Amino acid sequence: MAISTNRFSKIIQLRKRYYELSRGKQSLLDIISEVEVSEQVYNSNAIENSTLSLEETEKILLQIDLDRFISVRELFEAKNLARVVEYINKRAKEQLLTEDVILLIHKMLLSNIRDDVAGRFRKANEFVRVGNHIAVNPEKIQPEIEDMLIEYNTSLDKNIVERIAKLHLRFEFVHPFIDGNGRIGRAINNYLLIQEGYVPINIKFLDRKTYYDALQEFDSYQKTEKMEIIVFKALVNSYFKRLAYLEHKNIITLNEHSKTSKISHSNLLNKANRQTIEAFVDKGVWKIGVDY
Repeated sequence: MAISTNRFSKIIQLRKRYYELSRGKQSLLDIISEVEVSEQVYNSNAIENSTLSLEETEKILLQIDLDRFISVRELFEAKNLARVVEYINKRAKEQLLTEDVILLIHKMLLSNIRDDVAGRFRKANEFVRVGNHIAVNPEKIQPEIEDMLIEYNTSLDKNIVERIAKLHLRFEFVHPFIDGNGRIGRAINNYLLIQEGYVPINIKFLDRKTYYDALQEFDSYQKTEKMEIIVFKALVNSYFKRLAYLEHKNIITLNEHSKTSKISHSNLLNKANRQTIEAFVDKGVWKIGVDY
């Protein structure tokens, strides 16, 4: 098991701090969630080869004209995924994740892109390939999804990181849709995290190679360790960011912090990557909250 009990206790401690500090501060938390939408959309789309930059994604969501031509598909990919993220932020605490919910958010995602396949699983003879992996036979999709949800909901002896990682890997292995599997899979991660009282995570485009390595590890060996580490680090990152705001810290870049703390930037980056300091990646830049 990649995530030990001692290591997972860090998540529990951060979660407890977060809940204690978040009382009476829902408006601040709502703002953080709203600001994060564009970054969630950018990273998830970029992992799937979208050419949009974070700045361009932000402009699209703010309905600001871009300086270059982009395809109608990329325009709707940004708008639709933002709609999915916002839906999850609002509804995940109100209803359990079911097959119907998965189909609903898939329909949102592919609306005006692939209306012919939006909101439905692959049908007979609709096969898809991801790299060297041929997804499961369409006839097996529904029972596989049902079993995936049952396993998630009954494996309460495992921690949330293990459960999320396993479900995500199973979902991507099944690849139930003709299009949009990666985006929906990452959206489901956050649906379940929010549903169970955790904060959402953002798997970064910068971590794309590690992410695909984790998918390959499961495809080849049915192992989940690499994905568990990705989920764990993303969850810690998300808590560090929120705690910095809730504790009214002065949020600066690690580069700026190195100048005032007299600690080398490389040393700080090493500590940040090992998560021994409460630094977090925000819009592709390492930042940290410090006392004024």
